[in-house]
Amino acid sequence: MISAILYQLTKDLSMEEIKASGFDTYFVDHTTGIYPVAASGTPFTAAYFQSKGDILTDIQEDMAAEQKARTTYDNILRLADDPDVRDPIRFLREREIVHYQRFGEPCRSR
Repeated sequence: MISAILYQLTKDLSMEEIKASGFDTYFVDHTTGIYPVAASGTPFTAAYFQSKGDILTDIQEDMAAEQKARTTYDNILRLADDPDVRDPIRFLREREIVHYQRFGEPCRSR
């Protein structure tokens, strides 16, 4: 969903818009293709995933990831005013909350 939003937002950009927005450095490497990178410019890496092999430890890690994603979506919602961006982000945010709750269920039952 995020990739589709990014595609829609960037598909018709002119060179002037690309330069004026600061998108030019990204554009040089990736055109308008989707390349998973943090807002800081740090590329995505599998090192973000943690696993200890202990079910409760790993579930807690999963719950933390859901909360981090929710916070990211909250931040996007603070910045975006386009309903075509906000509506799917709200949907994704709600999913993170449900995932967090579902991951927490086994922890509460122990």
